[in-house]
Parts: sequence; C-alpha cells; structure tokens
Amino acid sequence: QVQLVESGGGLVQAGGSLTLSCAASGRTFSTYTMGWFRQAPGNEREFVAAINRNGGGTYYVDSVKGRFTISRDNAKNTLFLQMNSLRPEDTAVYYCAAAAYATIAKLERGNSLDAWGQGTLVTVSS
Repeated sequence: QVQLVESGGGLVQAGGSLTLSCAASGRTFSTYTMGWFRQAPGNEREFVAAINRNGGGTYYVDSVKGRFTISRDNAKNTLFLQMNSLRPEDTAVYYCAAAAYATIAKLERGNSLDAWGQGTLVTVSS
C-alpha cells in the first residue's frame, strides 16, 4: 500500500500560481496511476487531473485545461500540480489519489482508489 502526503497549498491572489506536491511512500510509486481531486466548502469532491504510470498521458477537467499541469517524478516518488492563472473558484482542499495499475478513466471516477492524501488547502482571493 502507498501512503500520500500533500504540501504546497496556501493563500494566493487571483492570477497567481502555486505548485502542489504529493510525496508517496510504501509500495512502488511507478505502479500507480495518480491524480488530483478537490473539494470546495459545500461542494462534492471534483476530479481535477490525472497522469498515467509513466507520465506519458494526462487528462484534465475542462475548467483547468490550459491553466494546470500535472506531472510526476517516479525517481523521487512525487506527484505535482502546477497551477497558474488561479481563480477564486479554484479555492478548495486539494487531494492526491492513487490507483494501482488503473486506467485514467477509473481514477477519474474516484471510487475504490487505493490511497488518498490528507489534503492541502488552496485559497484564491479576488
């Protein structure tokens, strides 16, 4: 089993940038398809982005396309989410998630995944 710890959240003005990190430990990181989800107050959890095991394939929710970039460093067991042109509606707790040997489509559904991080808060002020 893999354990996940997010970091990098904080307060930023609209139009600014943040990079989130998700450090993995335990089972071999490269066996996991990885993704980011977010949950704003009063809202359901929402899929944000996913990346396949070797980093060669990515997928984004429409609302972040062109602004967010997901990447991974399998040598350092770390997942990243570079967030640019942030908007107040991006305010949420961001979670990383892992699914062993899964397709991106499975991870996007957010059900029966192998591990979740504890979340990191991103607040975008207007």
